[in-house]
Amino acid sequence: MIDYSGLTRKLKEQKITRTDLCSLIGLSSRTIAKIGKGEALSGNTIRRIADYLGCDPAQLYREVSDNPILQTLRDEKEGGISGGLYHELQVRMTYNSNHMEGSRLTEEQTRLIFETNTAPAGDSVPVDDILETVHHFRAIDFIIDHAEDDLSEEIIKHLHYLLKHDTKDSTLSWFAVGDYKKRPNMVGGHETARPEEVPERMKGLLAHYHKIGRERPVTLNDIIAFHAELEYIHPFQDGNGRVGRLVALKECLRYRIVPFLIENDKKMYYYRGLANWHQEKGWLIDTCLDGQDTFRALMDALGVPDS
Repeated sequence: MIDYSGLTRKLKEQKITRTDLCSLIGLSSRTIAKIGKGEALSGNTIRRIADYLGCDPAQLYREVSDNPILQTLRDEKEGGISGGLYHELQVRMTYNSNHMEGSRLTEEQTRLIFETNTAPAGDSVPVDDILETVHHFRAIDFIIDHAEDDLSEEIIKHLHYLLKHDTKDSTLSWFAVGDYKKRPNMVGGHETARPEEVPERMKGLLAHYHKIGRERPVTLNDIIAFHAELEYIHPFQDGNGRVGRLVALKECLRYRIVPFLIENDKKMYYYRGLANWHQEKGWLIDTCLDGQDTFRALMDALGVPDS
């Protein structure tokens, strides 16, 4: 749903009614009705209205979700509110997800970077750890903004780009930032999809996932399964785990499912679940359900409803 309260304020300031606006810039009555119903207008129509009122189009409307978790995150992000769900999600998910992959930053240092936009002083910290922390913050922002978009290869690749651009890896000629891997790799001693296999397997994985969504409501187990199969493909040279967990966050927000937050001290259970997914799905599902309890406890502490 679209909230046009910004447009209403601008019209009131200039003493113009919606009917006046209709005749002044040649809008149809159907367009005015769409505003009243909170339906989306075309970008061209929004720009025409903004040009006439002398303001930025972004001042006229905002998307409002019926998902209270997603809407809370959007409101707190937009309002720059500290200490809420958005703030804690950024710090806790970024710290845990990066630390699982070898980052040396502590949770306190991660919090300092988010809250003050400054690098931690004292002990030597690798530049890439700081860059990938900031990049992860921006990736979560991207997810909050695009949570309701259909999951696509483009979104998955963009998340990889957000995480890895400007890092040391990006200077390597064979490291494809924001694109599928060029060299074979292994994870935990197990083979993954070869580079030439990745595009077809990713298309197949997404086609299967979207087919589920057309036939019935997507569940947490479906999202966990997508995450596991993505890790088995291992489409990127590096950063696959972080991209996969970000995708899972996006899809939970899209389908009104409480997200799961895998904490660093649970990583061995998580890795065991991924490694044995094709033999025993319960291990990974149980670990993600535990992570969902962690996220739900954070919501409860902050008074955020899940429905």
